[in-house]
Amino acid sequence: MTELLDTIIAALRDLDPAIRTLIAGIGILLETSVFVGLIVPGDTIALVAALGVSNPSEYAWLVAALVLGALAGESIGFALGRWVGPRLRTSRLGQRLGENKWRLADHYLGERGGVAVFLSRFLPVLHSLIPLTAGMTGMRYRTFIAWTAPASLLWSLIVVSLGSGAAAGYEQLAGRVKGAGYIFVGAAVLVIIALWAIKRAFFSRERKHLELDDEAA
Repeated sequence: MTELLDTIIAALRDLDPAIRTLIAGIGILLETSVFVGLIVPGDTIALVAALGVSNPSEYAWLVAALVLGALAGESIGFALGRWVGPRLRTSRLGQRLGENKWRLADHYLGERGGVAVFLSRFLPVLHSLIPLTAGMTGMRYRTFIAWTAPASLLWSLIVVSLGSGAAAGYEQLAGRVKGAGYIFVGAAVLVIIALWAIKRAFFSRERKHLELDDEAA
């Protein structure tokens, strides 16, 4: 396991930093402008890219690429929602996503407004649907970008710090502890399970609120 992780991190660092950064930025752009984020989460793209960061310059460029990619992608998603949102929602692709998810995005944005835009950057599914929904509901673009810009910056800093910090921590651990690879993977699995549980609890709560609103109506 340790040898495998060494190989993965070395391969990422051997990749041209400019190419690695560009791929990450484009991946985040696609995540929120179309439905790519529902298949390959942006967190995964950013974390993998961050594992290859080896100096402050690469860190800064990756953060910048992720922020710009997120803002560009969410702006495209907002524009699509404004101009073709209803048709996209009723399309075959939109219906395969599920009307319940669209209604959840409507409810969340309607209840919290700009705060929902900010928080959606950190939530699965909603970070792909909220830009489209915001465009469909007539939210002003100035308001939308004012909430999503700081969220994109904060998210990028957190994710790149976690990825690069994990790689650096693993390298230090591997030099001193036998079986460091298993310890690293075990810790990563625990973090993933914790995040999954938190996100599951959030969606369960929001769906319950939506059901209560439907019953009241």
